[in-house]
Amino acid sequence: MKKNLKHHISLLAVLLTMSVFTVSPIWSQGPLGRQFGFGITLGDPLGGTIKYWTAQNEALVADIGGDYFGSPRLDIDYYWHFNAFNSSVVKLYAGPGLALGFGDGNYGLWYSHGHDYYFIRDNGGTGVGVHVLIGLNIIPRRSPIEIYAEFGPLIGITPAFGASFDAALGIRFYP
Repeated sequence: MKKNLKHHISLLAVLLTMSVFTVSPIWSQGPLGRQFGFGITLGDPLGGTIKYWTAQNEALVADIGGDYFGSPRLDIDYYWHFNAFNSSVVKLYAGPGLALGFGDGNYGLWYSHGHDYYFIRDNGGTGVGVHVLIGLNIIPRRSPIEIYAEFGPLIGITPAFGASFDAALGIRFYP
């Protein structure tokens, strides 16, 4: 009886260990099943990018770099990925984000005052905005890279209310 109980406990331990190691890569959608990637982004902002997959089709992204909105600029976005092309290589994604610009900047925001339209220019301070980005990512098979292109409207909240457009191209490496 004791021998049978020991056998069942060791079998249960092996099964639990196998399930832990086989489940974790399945929920990650990044290249080669990896969750964390870093790279460069060209556009808004021009600088570095990191991406962390939180679920199979969801990811948290942070970008930092220089921009007309303020230098440096920090973006934090949450994306949902869609298999619109029925492909394991190319996917669409979309999601909301927050943009913070610090220091000198030509905020690139248009706003109206009466019938006149102005382009905001500021020589300091902080710019705060929200945006919704739509993008396309390409994750080649058996490769640790992700290539992406994204665009969308930016709504400036401060130093004045206005609107602009964000667009970027980039590449991330998943170690």
